[in-house]
Amino acid sequence: MGHDKSTPPCPVIPKTYKRDDIFLRSHRDIQAVKDHGRRISTALFNLLTCKMAYTPSRVGIVVGRRFGNAVRRNRAKRVFRELVRDSYSELVSGSGILVFPKRDVLLSSRTDLLQAWKTALARMRLLRPD
Repeated sequence: MGHDKSTPPCPVIPKTYKRDDIFLRSHRDIQAVKDHGRRISTALFNLLTCKMAYTPSRVGIVVGRRFGNAVRRNRAKRVFRELVRDSYSELVSGSGILVFPKRDVLLSSRTDLLQAWKTALARMRLLRPD
């Protein structure tokens, strides 16, 4: 069974953002935010922010082993990645943001988490003015 030349290839779905443009990946960048960032704490997560000149805003998600097993840690990261993708267009540029989820984040509803996320970003002045 070979490839039929008459069938068109699968279309490539363009992504809105590249992975590297949204998320902090390098240890150096994450450590810089940890060393020089300002912290606020909510019931569902801690947030650290630091100015990073001449770059778009990027978000890092840090979940340690104390959070729980690998399934719980990965679930928390997926939840926050979705939040970041949904609200990335509202962020001001030039900031490094680190999120440290707390255990209660997996028990909360999406609306409560979204409300806490937007409130924390507004407190740190990371949302674009309307």
